[in-house]
Amino acid sequence: MRHLLDIADLSPADLAGLLDDADGFVEVLARPIPKVPALRGKTVTTAFFEASTRTRLSFERAAKTLSADTMTFAPGTSSLSKGESLKDTVLTLQAMGSDLLVMRHQAVGAAERAAEWLSIPVVNGGDGAHQHPTQALLDALAIRRRFGTLEGLQIAIVGDIRHSRVARSDLLAFSKLGATVTLVAPRTLLPVTFADWPVRVSSSLDEVLPELDVVYLLRVQTERGGASVFPSLAEYTTRFGMTRERRSRLKRDAVVMHPGPMNRGVEIADEVADDPDALVLEQVSLGVAVRMAVLFRLLGGESDA
Repeated sequence: MRHLLDIADLSPADLAGLLDDADGFVEVLARPIPKVPALRGKTVTTAFFEASTRTRLSFERAAKTLSADTMTFAPGTSSLSKGESLKDTVLTLQAMGSDLLVMRHQAVGAAERAAEWLSIPVVNGGDGAHQHPTQALLDALAIRRRFGTLEGLQIAIVGDIRHSRVARSDLLAFSKLGATVTLVAPRTLLPVTFADWPVRVSSSLDEVLPELDVVYLLRVQTERGGASVFPSLAEYTTRFGMTRERRSRLKRDAVVMHPGPMNRGVEIADEVADDPDALVLEQVSLGVAVRMAVLFRLLGGESDA
């Protein structure tokens, strides 16, 4: 594996191998001194052109746990304000000694272009509404640790599918690992075309609710126009929100997930978000182990495992 840009580039065996590695790093993180020398002498650079809390910080924690050095690129205080191009920016970061670049950018395909320009591995930390591969890996790991497998599970991804890179990455990862995925959203929040996606589609959450093992809720992305396609957030909650009453109609062992940040009271009720059976915080904690696995695979090499 040279880069991690798109879940479509990974086979089911690749996905399973990364999840197995991440399971091992969960044990490392549970140690009294959670640190291993696997990437000592390497430098991981994060360049986030869009805001991030979970992804950026978990990559930094992952790198430091593996004993790598880190550099953080801040676009707002960089030479981008002087007109420097993206190409020159990432080439500069490589020239400063970066061994791997984690990049988030608002433009679809930005990480792929960076990978073409650079001789170091590039990890896509999210590109527009296209892909977020490490989120899909951590989500798959959370589900696998809860159920033992994704094979045969019924998973619904609910909400603003059109603007969600998480949805695109997750539906590919979940289906490759054997789950049946249903997209649940109003027609206005679905992509223009999804005929080649390995999914079913429903406009009614209540209709599919009883059969689900996992309900994966998405935030309405107001910054990308998600809230402009239905009359009000209150109406959205009425039709697609995971309320306490809807939670009660799920299977006894079904789980609720959310990639964050959450709009409490819109797509998820407080009681559901804070339920001990929800996987929301476990997703965050497993994100560090998954990103350790990705950094190790790209910089440490499978032969060093």
